[in-house]
Amino acid sequence: MNITRRNTLMVTLSAFGLNAAPKKIKIAEFDSSGKQTSIVEVEKVVKTEDEWKKMLAPEEFQVARRHGTERAFSGKLNKNYGDGLYRCICCGTALFDSKTKFESGTGWPSYWAPIAKENVKNVSDTAYGMVRVENQCARCDAHLGHVFEDGPKPTGLRY
Repeated sequence: MNITRRNTLMVTLSAFGLNAAPKKIKIAEFDSSGKQTSIVEVEKVVKTEDEWKKMLAPEEFQVARRHGTERAFSGKLNKNYGDGLYRCICCGTALFDSKTKFESGTGWPSYWAPIAKENVKNVSDTAYGMVRVENQCARCDAHLGHVFEDGPKPTGLRY
C-alpha cells in the first residue's frame, strides 16, 4: 500500500471508529401541503458541540442536543394549531404534520404519528432508572421527546 497523509488519516480515523466518508440515510421529503414527494438519500448531519451551540439558542441546544425538556406549557409550539409541517430545529427535516397534532394536556406539543417512519427514529432511553422510547431526528439525531402509549386513535401513541 502506498502510504500517504490521506491513507494515514483514514487508518487513524478508522482506529477510533470514525469514518471520514459521510454516512448516507434515506428520508422522506414533503411539499408545503404535507404531501410526500420522494424518498431521497442524504448525508447524515454531523456537527461538533460548538457548531451546534453557535446555531441554536441555549434552550434549543439543551433540548435538541443534550436531551433536555422544556418546561411544560412554556413552548411556543404547544398551542400552535396552524396547518403545516413541523421540522427539525437542527437540520430542517420534516418530522410531524399538523394533521396529527392533538391536545394531550401534557403541556408539550403532541402528535399521534410522525410524518414518515424514515424521518424519525426510536431509540431506547434508560435514563433516570426507567426504560422509555426516545424519538430522534433520523438525519441529525436531535432529541424530539419520547413516545408513549396513551395517544388517540388510530395509533394509540403520543409523540
